[in-house]
Formats: sequence, C-alpha cells, structure tokens
Amino acid sequence: MGSQALTGKLLDIYQRLLDRYGPQHWWPAETPLEMIVGAILTQSAAWVNVEKAIANLKTRGLLSTTMLRQTSAEELARLIYPSGYHNVKAKKIKVFVDWLGEHYRDDLDRLFALDLPALRCELLSVYGVGEETADSIILYAARKPVFVVDAYTRRIVSRLGLAPTHNSYLAFQSLFMEHIPDEEGLFNEYHALLVCHGKATCKRVPVCDGCCLTSLCPFPDSSNSGA
Repeated sequence: MGSQALTGKLLDIYQRLLDRYGPQHWWPAETPLEMIVGAILTQSAAWVNVEKAIANLKTRGLLSTTMLRQTSAEELARLIYPSGYHNVKAKKIKVFVDWLGEHYRDDLDRLFALDLPALRCELLSVYGVGEETADSIILYAARKPVFVVDAYTRRIVSRLGLAPTHNSYLAFQSLFMEHIPDEEGLFNEYHALLVCHGKATCKRVPVCDGCCLTSLCPFPDSSNSGA
C-alpha cells in the first residue's frame, strides 16, 4: 500500500471510530501527577481497577510528590492493591517521585519543557517506565505529539492487515506517526478510540457483527480470535 493510500485508510479508521464512539476525553485525571501515577498503575491492569487504586490515594490525600515520598512502600502497596502487582508498582511510583525530586525538584513543568526526544530519553531512564508508559506521560501529561502503542493498538492494526513487518513498538508507532498529521490532539483521540474499540468490539474474540470497521477488515468473522 502506498504512503498516500495508507494515510487515507488510517484517517478513515479514525473517523469511523470517532463517529461510533464519540470523543473519549482521555486521560481521565485531575493533575499531571495523577496521570503519571495512573500510567504506572495501568500496566497489566484493567482501568476499572486502576480507578479504585487512584481513589484510595485521593482519599488519603497522597497524590503529591511529597506525600508519596513520605508514605512507606508497604502502605502505598496496600492502597494500590486493586491495580495488581501492587508491591512492584509501589516501588515504581516511589522511584519515580524520588527521581523527579532529585533531578527536577518536583517541577513537572521543568521536565516537560524538554523537547520530545530528550523527554522520552529521560523518562525511559527511570525504573519501571517502559515505552508505552513513557509515551503516555508525554502525550497525556506533557501534551506533546507522540503516538501511544498498546495491546489494543497492536491487535486492531494486525486484524486490519496493517501490521508493520517488524513486530516492535517503534514499528507500530511509526505506522501512525509517519502517515497521519503530527498533532497532539489527533494522537490523543486516536489512541483513546482504539482502546475503546478494543474493549468494546475488537476483543480477543472479536465481536465483528456491527463493527464500524468491518468493510475495511480482512477478517470480519466473529469466529476469528486473532491476536
């Protein structure tokens, strides 16, 4: 498929998803720090369980770098228990806020003032922050244009026959970043819509009947379990 045709197809997919599900208003967080904590908690977790963990932190007034540092890892793990892998995630949160304090004096604006490549490099240097988490922070907290790739994105793109030759995070990311306009708002909404579609329709066992992407998909068959 040529570059222009691929751009057209990707934008067609976006418009169909937007028409079906409407704006997603993602990321649902009151502050950038809450968004960052949520990005760590959502690793290998359903969002409904992340919401429970975030609610626990809010109830205790812990969603600040100072309070997170002062809270013991054991207590933090107890509060975020609903998100799963609570001990590991508590360590990741503690490491992040310690790093932010040491290197940026808790000033997220100072961190986010870095250009996108430098910011991504900085975030990836922190324990527990992988590519998807780093890019989520960049897109949703720093409001810089980078496309987030998650399991839903991979599944939907693969079923649509658009998967890149190399099955790497950067290859899937480049599929979008090289072929649709480099706009933070577009990347934000597109990723959120893919997540919505992956949860509602393009599940592990897809619900192809009535799918808004059926006419674009080589596998419009509910018996296809796909990736």
